[in-house]
Amino acid sequence: MTVTDMPTAIESAVDDGDSVYLAGFTHLIPFAAGHELIRQGYEELTLVRATPDLVYDQLIAAGCADAVTFSWAGNPGVGSLRAFRRAVEEGVPNALELDEYSHFGLTSRLAAGAQDLPFVPLRTFLGSDYPDVNEHIRVVENPYDPDEEVVVVPPLTPDVAVVRAQRADRDGNAHVWGIQGELVEAAFAADTVVLTVEELVDESVIRSDPNRTVVTADVVDYVVEEPFGAHPSYAQGYYDRDNEAYLAWDETSTSHEGTVAWLDEWVHGVENRTEYMEKLGAERLLELLPKTSYNTAINMGAYQ
Repeated sequence: MTVTDMPTAIESAVDDGDSVYLAGFTHLIPFAAGHELIRQGYEELTLVRATPDLVYDQLIAAGCADAVTFSWAGNPGVGSLRAFRRAVEEGVPNALELDEYSHFGLTSRLAAGAQDLPFVPLRTFLGSDYPDVNEHIRVVENPYDPDEEVVVVPPLTPDVAVVRAQRADRDGNAHVWGIQGELVEAAFAADTVVLTVEELVDESVIRSDPNRTVVTADVVDYVVEEPFGAHPSYAQGYYDRDNEAYLAWDETSTSHEGTVAWLDEWVHGVENRTEYMEKLGAERLLELLPKTSYNTAINMGAYQ
């Protein structure tokens, strides 16, 4: 396991053609890692994610992706992902191969990958058109009841997962509070894991509350401390969701030219996340800081 910076972690972990999972369900989305993938000019990636949102729209517009495995795609609370749609409908800038699931279906695939299972059964696709249009979603006979059919999906094991947490120690044990989404499954299913955090803390801080330690050192390959690395999504307790950015993206991404111009300014035009934050400005960042609400202290007990 290596503590390093974002450019080094991405360069070391990712190769052209890899399947890459950027985790985070509305919360703790690793935008800084996505921007670094764009800056380094990756190509032919298979982007995997429940709820592709702005970060995948940006990666697609930058020409980084040839395929997307996903469950629901959109600009949350605003509308469609315009770059995603252009790629699917017009092949701009690249045509995309799609592999679509429900949220539960995709997370079930990750869970199967994390547990090294050959497949996992679920009922939710029965009665839908999914098995007709997705060859990976199959209907089989229940081995315990020949009169019943069940749906199965295969394991999902991304080449690389980038997962974000509020804090971690230098070994890669990470605390998460708030919405976890599928980040735990993604971390344990992937071959290589880049853990990005708001802050590195002493091991004693992590040990003080083991129930928050949802990603553990044994699955982490790289640790990156990157404050505000989830902006414009949020990190509970550190900063709020930047709703203005999501609204602005709908206008920015109206044309491919406008999208590329934004990437030139906000991704290629800054060297790293620190410059990105400086460009946002202190006033904007201060507006996103949440009010304080501490949980009640508990006695964890000391045991030999």
